Amino acid sequence: METPEFRFAATAGLAGDVADTAAIRGRFPALERRDGGLPVAFFDGPGGTQVPVNVVRAMADYLFKHNANTHWRYPTSSETDAALAEARTTVAEFLNGDASEIAFGQNMTTLTFHLSRALGRAWGPGDEVVVTELDHHANVDTWKALERDRSVTIRTVRMRPETGQLDERDLESAIGSRTKLVAIGWASNALGTVNDVERICGLARDAGALSFVDAVHSAPHVLPDVARLGCDWLACSPYKFYGPHLGVLWGRRALIEALEVPRLVPAPDWSPERLETGTLSHEGIVGAAAAVDFLASLAGPSSANRRAGLAASYEALHGRGRRLFARMWRGLAAIEGVTLYGPPPDAPRTPTLSFVVAGYTADEVAEALASRALYLSSGDFYAWTVAERLGHGRDGLVRAGAACYTTEEEVDRLVAAVKDIAGNAGADRIRSAR
Repeated sequence: METPEFRFAATAGLAGDVADTAAIRGRFPALERRDGGLPVAFFDGPGGTQVPVNVVRAMADYLFKHNANTHWRYPTSSETDAALAEARTTVAEFLNGDASEIAFGQNMTTLTFHLSRALGRAWGPGDEVVVTELDHHANVDTWKALERDRSVTIRTVRMRPETGQLDERDLESAIGSRTKLVAIGWASNALGTVNDVERICGLARDAGALSFVDAVHSAPHVLPDVARLGCDWLACSPYKFYGPHLGVLWGRRALIEALEVPRLVPAPDWSPERLETGTLSHEGIVGAAAAVDFLASLAGPSSANRRAGLAASYEALHGRGRRLFARMWRGLAAIEGVTLYGPPPDAPRTPTLSFVVAGYTADEVAEALASRALYLSSGDFYAWTVAERLGHGRDGLVRAGAACYTTEEEVDRLVAAVKDIAGNAGADRIRSAR
């Protein structure tokens, strides 16, 4: 199989200055978009980032030159097998796991439902699963389904609305001798809160329970390391870190092989393919690997290997993200009528912020910002309980996230636009009432 045009290589490094940010932005054709004559600023990364050229080229290369189904005895099928094997190795390096433990699927939600059904076959009345109010419901309702299907008890850890963080005492009291699994989000997709998942996985392990980590929101900002976390399962979504729409599930090989997973009789029965159902998006899997290579490449020529490149890239991106987020937080916090939610900039968090503007629904604010070529998401982001606990289950929240291509100028544009909207809220309401 021909090597895709862009693989892990020494490229322009990331030092955090304007020139390097411009070089990164040059890899994203979407950033050339203009709306109403203005350059579009994409603050919707927490819902899905834009995609660099190398990812699309890798996917196109596969589709144009190697497209086939797997495990057959002709060249393009063998090339597909090789491409998927290489992608598993690449994603395994990203997670610091083993290629035999990397399963792919349509999305994280589908993979988690599949896993919950498999695990639930061994559970019943008296068994307990711990979830939290802070999580995206893909890591809540997927487990709550066992309450109906298997009479499993679900224990829900409270969130502190005033801080956007978990109630630690409630968490500790929820985990006990009956706990079979602790399902924890590494970071909140609504508030940016980063949880101490290493400690929480340790609490689960001490109780004799398994741990499942939802790393969908954290993966673009905190380099995953399943070995350090000590978790048993971890899921993420490449489309949140510059890849295509796809889901990834890592699990300990011994657990995968022992799992009574729903599967077709003729389907592969070895790890990790026994976790996968049907024909996958081969081009998506190739694209996911290319996204990992994109991230690793940002470290520049000093990186000895992919994992080292990733570590260096994430360190630099983390510093840039914190500076951008602090700028965004300070600017929005100074606007009368704007309420911010989640931990402050100096707390463990991702550069993701939810806010509301007095006098407007979240959708109205998002529409007003979109008219200024500022693209933000609005609603509950499937973190439905978070929005409810904050008192915005009906009108929703507005969410802004910084990505590797976000600039200070874009943050300043956002702050200025929100200030203008907040200042005109009363007048707009009067006009609409007339």
